[in-house]
Amino acid sequence: MNTDRGTGGLRTVVDKDTGVAVLTLDRPERLNAIDLETAGQLTSAWREFRHDDTVRAVVVTGAGERAFCTGLDRNAEVPQPGSPYMVDDPLLAIGPKANDLWKPVVVAVNGMACGGAFYLIGEAEFVVADETATFFDPHTTYGMVSAYESIYLAQRMPFGEVARMALMGTAERVSARRAYEVGLVSEVTPAGEALAAAVRCAAVIASYPAEAVQGTVRACWAAQEATRAQALAHAAHLVALGNLPAGRQAELFSTRRPDFRTR
Repeated sequence: MNTDRGTGGLRTVVDKDTGVAVLTLDRPERLNAIDLETAGQLTSAWREFRHDDTVRAVVVTGAGERAFCTGLDRNAEVPQPGSPYMVDDPLLAIGPKANDLWKPVVVAVNGMACGGAFYLIGEAEFVVADETATFFDPHTTYGMVSAYESIYLAQRMPFGEVARMALMGTAERVSARRAYEVGLVSEVTPAGEALAAAVRCAAVIASYPAEAVQGTVRACWAAQEATRAQALAHAAHLVALGNLPAGRQAELFSTRRPDFRTR
């Protein structure tokens, strides 16, 4: 039995028979960029799953073929405090771990995954990508600090790969195959098959005793939690001190070069 709930930019389908929920970022016309409404819906979904014992595993994907997610929608109005000691990050609570959900989460990536997409990828247990997927971080190109994104990626990739992605900005994209080689992706599928592969994995995991699965998830994250927490504590200050003013960011965005290299 499936239950389907769709509002705004997020669509949720729960298969009560398998125990797998599929969350789909459903803004393909905006390359599944996350606006404030969708950010709130993601937070609500994770909180709801905490209390729904019929959901034993979750898959996150993006609608359409062009992108999994391109981060925060640039049209979203996010007023900021005038102090470098305070930053309101609208994406900070869009992931499962930020909402204290310790059920397994698998991300299925199609097309582009960049910037704020790493908040979701970074809090998943593993990532399945189809061969069309590419990964990049545009922050430095537009005069912004890649803080949270780099911290999340550092939990999954070698230092040099994280630094290269963050510093090269929009000039370079990492292919699905290269992402697999460096550990960001656990499986590469033919084009269009990442979601099906992720759901198959989730269904297997959901068939096991929930207590054992969730305990294993918690143990995996405990192994790196102290380092992650300490790093995230610095992120807001780095963003506040290093970001260019919004107007200058917009200017750089509007004059960006369309060419890039994929490796």
